[in-house]
Amino acid sequence: MSPSRIAVVTGASSGIGAATARRLAAAGYRVVLTARRKDRIDALAAEITEAGGQATSYPLDVTDRAAVDEFATAFKTIALLVNNAGGALGLDPVESGDPADWRRMYETNVLGTLQVTQALLPRLEASGDGTVVVVSSTAGLATYEGGAGYAAAKHGAHVLAETLRLEIVGRPVRVIEIAPGLVKTDEFALTRFGGDEARAAKVYEGVAAPLTADDIADTITWAVTRPSHVNIDLLVVRPRAQASNTKLHREQG
Repeated sequence: MSPSRIAVVTGASSGIGAATARRLAAAGYRVVLTARRKDRIDALAAEITEAGGQATSYPLDVTDRAAVDEFATAFKTIALLVNNAGGALGLDPVESGDPADWRRMYETNVLGTLQVTQALLPRLEASGDGTVVVVSSTAGLATYEGGAGYAAAKHGAHVLAETLRLEIVGRPVRVIEIAPGLVKTDEFALTRFGGDEARAAKVYEGVAAPLTADDIADTITWAVTRPSHVNIDLLVVRPRAQASNTKLHREQG
């Protein structure tokens, strides 16, 4: 496969990142899986390869600038970067929010995205037809009670994508932002609530059909496989049951 068909996916060890890697491999990309959990991405790379796709794994912490820069030296050109690494911590009000949680969210969702994008942008441009995807959130477009830390981080990711698009217009790189609403994955809410399974389950309680990781992966794959002159600037994806960040229909049990 041509090096220009390489797709790098961050946060590929689970959820949206893993699902996106599977979809992109099926679409013909050679997928490079990055995440901190080596065992997870090694297993996923093996799964994709066994299914007939092309995948390699590379353990990476996107908040480690030296590690990110070293990772980038492995490539001359790439076609696609999917900035998916991120996540939420806590649901405390501004009044009592933990600054350490806010810092970790900002470092992963914003600075991690910044660092990987900076390191790989020359490789994307060298391909002659590159694409940067930022997986943000509807929290990056509107706030909700208890979500200020996460919303602040995702607003940062949204602004990063929007500004990058302005700054590199005229160069052969698209910038696409996908902003998911309520997505039920194995780990997102569990991580947010520090492993509290009961509290995590309540996020989705009564919602007949929240989005799945594969729904978002399908959306990302559709967006990046449009003709190269077509740029999907911002695509908001919610389940039908969710009208806004604060209005969600729950079935009565």
